[in-house]
Amino acid sequence: MPDVLVIGAGHNALIAGCYLARAGLDVEVIERDTVPGGAVSTVHRWPGYAVDRGSSAHVMFRHTGIAEDLDLASYGLHYDDVDPWGFAPFETPQGQVALTFWRDLDRTCASIARLCGGAEAAAYRRFVAEWTTRSDRIFAAFAGPATPGRIGRSLWGLGRATGLSGPALSQEFLASGDRLLDATFEDERLKTALSWLGAQSGPPTHEPGTAALVGWLALLHRIPPGHPHGGSGALTAALAARLHADGGRLRLGDPVTAIETAGDRVTGARTASGDRVAATTVVAGCHILATLGLLGDACPEPVRRRATRIDVGDGIGMVVRLGTRALPAYPADTDGAAARALQLLAPSRTALRAAYGDFRAGRPAREPAALAMSFSALDPTIAPPGRHNVSIWGQWHPYQPAGESWSSIGRREADKLIAAVERSAPGFAGTIEHEHVQTPADLERELALPHGNVMHVEMSLASMFFHRPLPELARQRMPGLAGLYLTGASMHPGGGVFGASGRTAARLVLADRRPARRALARAVRR
Repeated sequence: MPDVLVIGAGHNALIAGCYLARAGLDVEVIERDTVPGGAVSTVHRWPGYAVDRGSSAHVMFRHTGIAEDLDLASYGLHYDDVDPWGFAPFETPQGQVALTFWRDLDRTCASIARLCGGAEAAAYRRFVAEWTTRSDRIFAAFAGPATPGRIGRSLWGLGRATGLSGPALSQEFLASGDRLLDATFEDERLKTALSWLGAQSGPPTHEPGTAALVGWLALLHRIPPGHPHGGSGALTAALAARLHADGGRLRLGDPVTAIETAGDRVTGARTASGDRVAATTVVAGCHILATLGLLGDACPEPVRRRATRIDVGDGIGMVVRLGTRALPAYPADTDGAAARALQLLAPSRTALRAAYGDFRAGRPAREPAALAMSFSALDPTIAPPGRHNVSIWGQWHPYQPAGESWSSIGRREADKLIAAVERSAPGFAGTIEHEHVQTPADLERELALPHGNVMHVEMSLASMFFHRPLPELARQRMPGLAGLYLTGASMHPGGGVFGASGRTAARLVLADRRPARRALARAVRR
């Protein structure tokens, strides 16, 4: 009988398991898939290619300190820096021009000055200085439980640090990203590049509360995005190895079919193989809707009644995975570094708004913006010699397109994303040898993501902080059911490769066990 049963082997669940095993607890992790990692996993899609199944660029995780705390480098995790972290080409009558965002702020400002002028470069330098301080406080709020008091303490004093009053600062955080961009910069190309990367959490930057999604880009000058050497799944492979080293166990290919309870507490789980695993502590790392389904009639009535309020959304995007003979070649890439960057292929903020308008109308974008990633330029181990591994992510794509089905339009929409790269990197389409399309329906089926939403739950203001996924679940415990803890992208701080909710879940488990240990020690002393 394990001390702790962890359901799911996504990166948050594995992080929780690693911290608990390191603390000396007997931990068993059970995963439905035959590949650990969930959306942070890599498979050999074609001979010689290590292809990511979900997330590829790891951004927030690198700022948490979790990799260092768990010493994951000793278990095989090594990051290739995505530097430059952004390359944004734009077409003009005179030819293609581009902005390049490097980890080095001076080098980035030089790129901005060449295209947009010295005043814009100076404005960008001020933007980075202001939003580095603000984003540090936000990350502190992300690092622990989503309680109003804790989040308030994390942000306390931020106004004084920035020279703004509390109301003025709150107005900035509640503003749209576009309002922040318009108040800070003049050049529309610079605003477009920052807007498109800021929108990668899901909400477009014309929506309220998205200013911080643009502002956190300032932190990329401290630590850039990274791609694990060997593929995104190298992170979860390292976590699995760390878990094993501390005595934990990982079971693959045996889905949990029910969380079992007795009275007001959990007693373990049942799996598809018929095994019953007894445990008085269960950490559910699956989607929150999957967790509620596993509870069935044991789900506390107040939570069951409010479950329909969980905003899963209408999908978010799709991705095309490619094996190619060459990297995308951009005419404006004078540094020869574009293929190492996140390639921000959005012609204007007007085009971004039009794409989102199509999405809200229930149809795929007529002209989608694209984010191209070609990490074989950094890591030759993920493609055969002389070949390359390219992913193209597109936003926004509805889960249920009006009057159509993804089985019939997936090929068409994939061609649109390839065309978006072709427009900026002529000749790229002719280099494609292998292709794997992941529509929202495919993401749901392959990675157990309801509606294909890679963030689990919408990343809107109404579903963030102590509202995520519902106020009564935001503390990562199941109310009225002792011993059940919650982690994953459904929880604060949300989606992406982050890991903070896994660490928080482990801390909650350990904090709840301490009183029992102290009581036992007192009884032994008597």
